[in-house]
Amino acid sequence: MDLKKYIRSIPDYPKKGILFRDITTLIKNPQAFKYTVDRIIEISKKIKFDKVSAIESRGFVFASAVSYLLNKPLILLRKKNKLPAERHSVDFKLEYGEATIEVHKDSINKSEKILVIDDLIATGGTADAAAKLIELSGGSVAGFIFVINLFDLPGNNLLKRKSYFTESLIEFPGH
Repeated sequence: MDLKKYIRSIPDYPKKGILFRDITTLIKNPQAFKYTVDRIIEISKKIKFDKVSAIESRGFVFASAVSYLLNKPLILLRKKNKLPAERHSVDFKLEYGEATIEVHKDSINKSEKILVIDDLIATGGTADAAAKLIELSGGSVAGFIFVINLFDLPGNNLLKRKSYFTESLIEFPGH
């Protein structure tokens, strides 16, 4: 299945000069969504991991299905001040701003291997922050799986330079 056909491209969103790759058109199609989740599961079988983690918010869509189907715990990596209990935090830069992600301190145990799932890798700021958050919690990153890699932006190469396993289902140029 050509998943690219199910991704809508929106120019100048969220700001001028950005070409936003919208996955809502993929997830509203049951066959495309099922195929995407099945492909993520197929890739995940190459990786030894204890828990699935998802980066807020679009990563939740894919990771929750994978977690359910593989019977693995799901860890939510949330935006600042969205978690009620004690948490670890990591600040990072985005392509168009700054942000913070957090995880509950009791979500990741020492030496657990965590698979990170998200919809898209661009500059790598969020994914790198997720890795730092997992490591700060005592775990290690088992790998990253993305639906989309914006191949001419530095994110995927940043993760590979840090020796993280990373794989994506489809690629687009980044803008």
